[in-house]
Amino acid sequence: MTDCGCDKAKAELEEFLHNELSPQQCQDIRDHMAVCDDCSAEHLVGLTLTNKVKEACQEKAPDELRELVLGAISNLDNRA
Repeated sequence: MTDCGCDKAKAELEEFLHNELSPQQCQDIRDHMAVCDDCSAEHLVGLTLTNKVKEACQEKAPDELRELVLGAISNLDNRA
């Protein structure tokens, strides 16, 4: 088991959440979080936030709002 330490775990948390690290780097962070409550809690917050953003991105804007936004974009295009 390799403990990468809090500084490294926290610095690479975002990449860890998005599976952007090498398998060894991920394992190092997992090993550290297994023994560090602070980093584990920060990981849980990041995971929760990431999942909520993903859920929100799946929602469709109401038709009225979509028409307003598309109209505003069209007006900007017509000015150019």
